Amino acid sequence: MGKINRKRLLVPGFLFQSIVIGGGYGTGAEISQYFQHSGFVGGLLGMAVTTVIWSVLCAVTFAFARAFQVYDYRSMMRRLTGETGQLLFELSYIALMLMVLGVVNATAAAMASHLLGVPPWCGVAAVSLGVAALVLGGTEAIEKALSAWSYVLYAVYAVFAVICLRRFGGTIGAEWAVQEIGSGWALRGAQYAFYNLGCVPLVLYTVRQCRSRTDAVLSGLLAGVIGVVPAALLLVVLVGVPSTVGAEVPVAEVFAALQLPWLYAAFEIVLFGTLIETGTGFLKAIDDRIEVAVEQRLGFVPRGLRGAVTVIGVASGIAVSGFGLTAIIEKGYGSLCWAFALFFALPMMTLGVWKLLGKRQNRNK
Repeated sequence: MGKINRKRLLVPGFLFQSIVIGGGYGTGAEISQYFQHSGFVGGLLGMAVTTVIWSVLCAVTFAFARAFQVYDYRSMMRRLTGETGQLLFELSYIALMLMVLGVVNATAAAMASHLLGVPPWCGVAAVSLGVAALVLGGTEAIEKALSAWSYVLYAVYAVFAVICLRRFGGTIGAEWAVQEIGSGWALRGAQYAFYNLGCVPLVLYTVRQCRSRTDAVLSGLLAGVIGVVPAALLLVVLVGVPSTVGAEVPVAEVFAALQLPWLYAAFEIVLFGTLIETGTGFLKAIDDRIEVAVEQRLGFVPRGLRGAVTVIGVASGIAVSGFGLTAIIEKGYGSLCWAFALFFALPMMTLGVWKLLGKRQNRNK
């Protein structure tokens, strides 16, 4: 696969994975909450459900964005469902953005305190400054940074998984032998997929690289797989350390058992990078939405608008993080997953597919 093809087909997936993985995903909190409680096999089955939903929705959404040339979520939802549908989606998105930014900051605080032994505000400050720098750097800087970091993340996660398989292989094998499939694995997999569907419109600007509908569909299908692979590796690792169940930062329990400072340091660096990626993705999407709307109304984008949006977004995330990582995941995400299923997934798989087919038929006439 040549350089151009690789960018067209893989970059949307890498950026999608970069945004999804931050916060609870990166620390293992979301993986434990949604998949580990279903047992090893049940958790993997739940992830299979997540993969199918993500891949199909990403494929249709990317194809829709390319066909109608809508590369920010406001424009896409207006084209899909009109102003009312766009408003309902946007309210859900803003709520999710605030919760995700809260998770990002709460995770940074927890990692700084529990694993680095420094005051929690140090972690929050580091992540906030990183997010602000990337958002202010613009689209090209964000795309390059998030894509490059995905390669680093995959490498560290692979090494992490291999070492844990060697160290905890007996426990992992025993869990596999039990073949436990807890009740509700399919529902949890769907819930996890649906509330993360709010991340799909955050990478619409990468679809500009797709030269054809086939490119858009393939990049969407790959995005679902790319997004789930690190989660599957992390689930295998968590299964090997029983004390991770219910822990606020499950990966901290894994490293306590491993006692490998160099791997711990590498993972910490990667995790902080993913937190910055996630916060960046959400703030860029809201900034794009605001800039497009302002330019349509005024004919230009005022200087300083992006900076104002960034400061307000970062400050809001810090405020929400005061509720704590576990509370945000347990109480906030569950209710939002159905909002994205109703206001985004359902319209895209019905109206979106219908409009795509209609556009293709008109082109063939």
